Amino acid sequence: MAKNYEEEAKAILKLVGENNVDSVTHCQTRLRFVVKDRKAIDDKALEKLPEVKGVFYGSGQYQVIIGTGVVNDVYAAIAKLGTVNAIYGKDDADTAGKTSNEHKTVVQRLMAMLSGIFIPIIPVIAATGLFLGLKSAATNAQVLKLFGAVPSDIPASLTSVISVLTDTVFAFLPALIVWSTFRYFKGTPIIGIVIGLMLVSPILPNAYSVADGSAKAIMLFGWLPVVGSQGSVLTALVAGFIGAKLELFFRRHMPNVLEQILTPFLTMLVTFAIMIMGVGPIVHAIESGMLVGVEAVIHLPFGIGGFLIGAAYPLMVLIGIHQTMIAIETSLLASTGLNPLITLEAMYGFANLGVALAIFLRARSNKAKATSMGAFTSQLFGVSEPTLFGVLIRYNFRPLIVTVLTSGIGAAILSMLNVAANSYGLAVVPSYLMYIYNGHALLWYTIVSLGTVVAAFVATNAFAIPKEVLTPDGDVETANAVISSTVSDNKVYAPVGGETVALDQVSDPVFASGMMGEGMAIKPAEPGINKVYAPQAGTLSVVANTGHAYGLTTDDGMEILVHLGIDTVNLKGAPFTVAVKAGQHVNQGDLLGTFDQAAIKKAGLDATTIVLITNSKSYAQIEPVAADTTVQAGADLLAVQREDVKVESVEPA
Repeated sequence: MAKNYEEEAKAILKLVGENNVDSVTHCQTRLRFVVKDRKAIDDKALEKLPEVKGVFYGSGQYQVIIGTGVVNDVYAAIAKLGTVNAIYGKDDADTAGKTSNEHKTVVQRLMAMLSGIFIPIIPVIAATGLFLGLKSAATNAQVLKLFGAVPSDIPASLTSVISVLTDTVFAFLPALIVWSTFRYFKGTPIIGIVIGLMLVSPILPNAYSVADGSAKAIMLFGWLPVVGSQGSVLTALVAGFIGAKLELFFRRHMPNVLEQILTPFLTMLVTFAIMIMGVGPIVHAIESGMLVGVEAVIHLPFGIGGFLIGAAYPLMVLIGIHQTMIAIETSLLASTGLNPLITLEAMYGFANLGVALAIFLRARSNKAKATSMGAFTSQLFGVSEPTLFGVLIRYNFRPLIVTVLTSGIGAAILSMLNVAANSYGLAVVPSYLMYIYNGHALLWYTIVSLGTVVAAFVATNAFAIPKEVLTPDGDVETANAVISSTVSDNKVYAPVGGETVALDQVSDPVFASGMMGEGMAIKPAEPGINKVYAPQAGTLSVVANTGHAYGLTTDDGMEILVHLGIDTVNLKGAPFTVAVKAGQHVNQGDLLGTFDQAAIKKAGLDATTIVLITNSKSYAQIEPVAADTTVQAGADLLAVQREDVKVESVEPA
């Protein structure tokens, strides 16, 4: 007999608040609410409901994690009640996304914009920082002394060639930013990069040389000073925004026969004219004032500024406004060559390590142990969401308070020691590479960061261990049950080819935390169309109408979810094709469908394919293959050991 989910639906709506819901839709694992006031929802009460595995707020939606199959029934029950706007059909995700955007604040939209613009250029800035570090280490007098050499022994020609590696990105940084801004606002990126190159053209006097008096501005018309925009991040952002909007305007109003030539011509001409006719210098002056203010805060006496930044950063991540720091860090690097801000912010990650490790070692709940260890492992490489949502705010706010205070104290010490990185984009363990350019900076950063881990660990043990994790899993009344079991083995095979990724390393905190079950992820190998094959033989319980997810129940009861990408439900099926239907029986290796990885990436989403065993608790052991290895579609991915448990008798407790 099918279970009636009406009571569960009513309970969920009561806690979310019927008057608080603008709309609700669902994907294959969770309900997705667009709400008016996220703070009005009692997360802990929701998590206690029988069918709710957890909650998470992201992508402008309040997400209630239910699980494959059941989520459809709960959603149908909510829709049947008719008290909230439940959105049906293939356009569900699109409509929900629009509603979500409508209710985003100006700050949230700014965060999304800065993230979309700066994330594509982070890798080259991080690489340049490594080049600078290696150059500093290789030309250090003490290092050369070990080989019986001095800095003057290095040929000037070699130094010049190395400078190409270390100086190019920052010399042409405005061009990269204008390019990325055009890309974000749907302009033509090549037009953007040309405008950016115009801003730093060697024909224009260098902005830094004009500032120090070694060069003079070009006086256009005898009264308008014109200089280059070297190092001006804000100028490049404004130029990219104006240029992209102008291009789109010209394309809409230009006759087709003239559009191909005149649109780029007018876009470049008008944008460059606007920037040199006063907008550029004004914006640059504003940016310079902002940087002076930021540096003044960083260098407040007694480490006060460092503490404020280090303590505030975890809270900024929690509410999603930390992306603003990327623009400021880029400006600092471009103008000074150093980034003290990332140094102070980085203590957040090390504090998280101490908190997660303490909870892992003290927990008696197997679920809490698994969550905290997964969070710890992810945090080692800078992925903080599993720690933030799975540990810091899951039980109570004491672990978060520990992170805030210890992160602030570590940052305060580093600010007093004047430690600064020479790049950004690297966090926790990889972050040490940003300090190899200077022995003093590397030494103190290492000492303080490890000290922050220890301080957070001790403080968590002292007063922030949640009571919930100290209670063992399971029903105490069955502790003395006499149990017999039989063991059988099984395997799950890779549905796509590519590079394996540990589950706790994926960017979706719900999947990474193991909340939906154990499994493995794969970064697809094909840059274009990828084929998706059945990972086992069984019946398709779920085939998403958007094509982004498949649920399979094997012949012996294993429930497998294949989820193609992160948040790809929002693409409403565009990059996907489906070759099967729900209820169909398939054999291992049968074609399920395809997806276009290039289209997913173009939409700014992650194409990583996730394979989960959603009824993991039914199995004694699930062993994935090694991470960071290449697998072909159909290769072994998960080794599963099943334990069929039968209670024969129960002894008195």
